[in-house]
Amino acid sequence: MNEGSSATQISLDQNHSASWNAVVLGGGDPGDAFAAAHGVDVKPLIEVAGRPMGEWVLRALRDSGQVARVAYVGPLTPPMEEWVDVRVTDRGTLIANLEAGVAALREPGRGEPGSAAPRRVLIITADVPMLTGEMLQAVLENAPDSALVYPIVRREICEAAYPGVKRTYARLKNGSYTGGNLFLLEPSLIGKFLPRLRAVLDARKQPLKLAGIVGPNLILKMLLGQLDIPELEARVSRILDAPARALITTHAAVGTDVDNEDDLALAEAQLRDWIPPQPTP
Repeated sequence: MNEGSSATQISLDQNHSASWNAVVLGGGDPGDAFAAAHGVDVKPLIEVAGRPMGEWVLRALRDSGQVARVAYVGPLTPPMEEWVDVRVTDRGTLIANLEAGVAALREPGRGEPGSAAPRRVLIITADVPMLTGEMLQAVLENAPDSALVYPIVRREICEAAYPGVKRTYARLKNGSYTGGNLFLLEPSLIGKFLPRLRAVLDARKQPLKLAGIVGPNLILKMLLGQLDIPELEARVSRILDAPARALITTHAAVGTDVDNEDDLALAEAQLRDWIPPQPTP
């Protein structure tokens, strides 16, 4: 049996035990200079240790043992197709791609579960090749039961794992954190909070408009490092009109994507000697 067929079989075998579906966001700006420098259309197709970085993410999803179906938004290589249950055309924006990916998981197709029981959805970007199945398993198994869950990583964890790597951190009352490149959601509530999430994202580069949505006091407290995680969760829950929780994870790879040549060199060094896990007989 070839490698692609093995991947498909693993997907089918996991359907009855896995409690998650996944949407992989693998699109991108066709004019991305980083992708163009490596001769590909979008960043997730840049090779890391001999494989497109999007393929590393797909392998991690399968290796986690937690994911039943995978919808991939964006262009794929032929080998990557064997790891995907539903292909979705890039819609051009994050929210449109998220909506299209979640909707595609409701359609019949390869890897569809035998029962109609809904599964929570993992949304993950395709530019986190250092993320492993074991790390994803830990995140998913520890995820609180909430409409929206966003993993975050302490600064000291990231800097210990990847010294010198530059990341953006938010200074909160109990430490500095970087956000993960994935989040978890309850699909039945997506229509409720996506319009509000879209408004926040649209305002993210307009400080006055953003302050009007999230509240100037919250922004000020965050800038002063006086905001704590429970307060932030409560405010985000009110904004989205749906329960939202942060999940502190000890896996630095959750918050470490590949955005430039330095990141790519780090990922290459981490993955060049990778040995794939053996499937359980």
